[in-house]
Amino acid sequence: MNFKILGTGSYVPEKVLTNDDLEKMVETSDEWIKKRVGISERRICTSETTSDMGIEAAKAALSMSGVSAEELDIIICATISGEDVCPTVAAKVQAAIGAKCPAFDVSSACSGFLFALETAYAYFAGGKVKKALVLASERLSKLVNFEDRNTCVIFGDGAGAVVLGEGENYIDSELRTIGGDDVIKIPSFAGASPFYTGENNEPYIYMNGQETFKFAVETMCNDVQAIMESNNLTSDDIAYIVPHQANERIIQFALKRLKMEKDKIFMNLSKYGNTGGASIAISLDEMNRAGMLKKGDKLILTAFGGGLSSGVCLIEW
Repeated sequence: MNFKILGTGSYVPEKVLTNDDLEKMVETSDEWIKKRVGISERRICTSETTSDMGIEAAKAALSMSGVSAEELDIIICATISGEDVCPTVAAKVQAAIGAKCPAFDVSSACSGFLFALETAYAYFAGGKVKKALVLASERLSKLVNFEDRNTCVIFGDGAGAVVLGEGENYIDSELRTIGGDDVIKIPSFAGASPFYTGENNEPYIYMNGQETFKFAVETMCNDVQAIMESNNLTSDDIAYIVPHQANERIIQFALKRLKMEKDKIFMNLSKYGNTGGASIAISLDEMNRAGMLKKGDKLILTAFGGGLSSGVCLIEW
């Protein structure tokens, strides 16, 4: 026994930060940003916290699913940008929606939502849960140096959630981690110990753009091909590939290598930017509410990011 998706939800802040707005803050241009990453605007928190966004996404998913918070057996949140180390974002969501179940966070950057789904799968397979809430919420704007044009143009804020129930719709998956901080790194507060002599870097996102691009394209292509081959599927069997919304050029390069039609790939990057682990969850909700997903559709979810980490899963709607 594993799970099926009963409902989806998402939330993005009201504040829209356009490329024109960024031109006034840092040396960049609308043309440069669109050509480099394919983003026109992104949503940015002004007063909302990571937990606030997660709460709203969770409420939307519960409302669609018809499941009450009291019925939930577990809450798992993927995030690297919670406002506190403790309590976790998942714990704050649990309290806000009135759930009584265990709740915890997982941390795997942009692959986090798929790591969280896999964690939920283990609980279903072990017979421990019947209803679960899995969400991803990221306030990446707090981790961005808005004087660094290479990163500040990429990221946005948002949250997405799914409510899961017992089923057999989680068909296959694979997760991968290649530990290292030379390609993507986000330092945390080093503390104020008078005995600590290590580095105390500013807690901003660092990316080696070229290496990130290579890793992302290779990972997306290899993961999608592998999961189709292991399940004896062709592109004709797949309704949609839902990738982590990182960079339009990454997705286009991967699409070309996979020899798949453009209409098989869902993208909303241009209006939200890279929302990290939340991007696939937001995409699923947007697709679901637009009526794009039909019962029996096979979807491949594929993510890549810091860690370095990657994940891919095959689900049936």
